[in-house]
Amino acid sequence: MKQLKWLTSSVMGLMLVSCVTINIYFPAAAAEEAADRIIEDVWGPETQAKDPAKQESTTSDQQSLLINTTKGDLAISVLNWLVSPTQAAASPNININSPAINALQAKMKARHASLKAYYDSGAIGLTENGFVTIRDAKAIPLKSRNTVKGLVADENKDRSALYAEIARANGHPEWQSDIQSTFARRWASKASSGWWYQSGGSWKQKQK
Repeated sequence: MKQLKWLTSSVMGLMLVSCVTINIYFPAAAAEEAADRIIEDVWGPETQAKDPAKQESTTSDQQSLLINTTKGDLAISVLNWLVSPTQAAASPNININSPAINALQAKMKARHASLKAYYDSGAIGLTENGFVTIRDAKAIPLKSRNTVKGLVADENKDRSALYAEIARANGHPEWQSDIQSTFARRWASKASSGWWYQSGGSWKQKQK
């Protein structure tokens, strides 16, 4: 009787959570993973270092999943029986494989070969809103300044289009600002040692 009471309360709780899940919300974790995949492709090997905070979070999550496994599995099994496949399919994720997204990603990847030296020198940096800006014009040779300005402008144009296209590709144009905010955080997190990024209104240099 006690077990039945626990199962009933657990299922009711999970059903309540499922109702919230079924209503489409912005999937922050999936968005971070999608952003990381694109950034790692655009920037290449320098982004491959492990993120200690994410690794620690993942380890903690894995440990938490081991607690009350049997009870959790039983309740979830009942919930899966109650929730229809259509409702389950409503849980959102992030699609980053549209032709438009792939084209923008390819352009940014090709451009990075020209921008990298200016990230390394500190001439350009990452802004808090997910774009790039000239941080120290004096670090750019005079003859190259117009070229760098053009590269930065093209990069920002493609980034803006990328954020909008990811939101559209997932059927939620209203997610654009959330996508942009997610990318802004992940660009800074994935930046190479020595690169500059904005945080709290001031410039900071990425440490090793």
